[in-house]
Amino acid sequence: MRRGIFILVIAFLSLNLAGQNAERKMVEFSPDFRFNDGIFLTFEQVKENNPISKAKILTSAEYNARDFFKQVFENDEIYFYDAMGIRQAVTKEDIWGYSRNGILYVQIQGGFNRITYVGNICHFVADITTYDRRYYGSPYNYYDPYYSPYSYNYYSPYYSPYYMPYRPTTVSRNELVQYMIEFETGKLIEYDIKNVGLLLMKDPELYDEFMQLSRRKKKQMMFLYLRKYNEKHPLYLPE
Repeated sequence: MRRGIFILVIAFLSLNLAGQNAERKMVEFSPDFRFNDGIFLTFEQVKENNPISKAKILTSAEYNARDFFKQVFENDEIYFYDAMGIRQAVTKEDIWGYSRNGILYVQIQGGFNRITYVGNICHFVADITTYDRRYYGSPYNYYDPYYSPYSYNYYSPYYSPYYMPYRPTTVSRNELVQYMIEFETGKLIEYDIKNVGLLLMKDPELYDEFMQLSRRKKKQMMFLYLRKYNEKHPLYLPE
């Protein structure tokens, strides 16, 4: 039920944004551009530069506090007033991100990561948690499916058929992962040679240049080609 209400709220906000955007001036993105501060429920709100402003968020946090958003996101649910002045609620996990001091932050795995390079293809680094299943006791850190307890032709009447010589354990670790965001769709994409090539296909000239490079050169020049693409295809946003 609550999920359905949330979807209706998003639909209403999107229609409201579309009407507002028709009257707003579009400007080319530059390092001086500042996104409006507030919470973005969806990427569509990012494209419209129209977040839920701090003034509409119901919180005990001080609005001028430097860690305002950190305090807000300590709660699993965030309350705010919509365009009609009706109080709404959204779970933290349903929030796309926020803008603080004009800078975008996107949510991944419950954490918020600064988008350091904005354009039609954005780039940033996220601190994420990965999980690896290992088998301790094994010299190779994984379970050998061909291992047999009878390999020494030794039989014990006390041997359990459910015995596993190695203990399976899931190991978690934090690592930095590079991502891209395709601004047209809001799609989150891992930053690697293959995906950079796919994004460059929209510009045949740049794509052909990139594909003619050796794999080593492609890896070295991926970011350069992102910059080239964004320079040829500038991003326009509402003021």
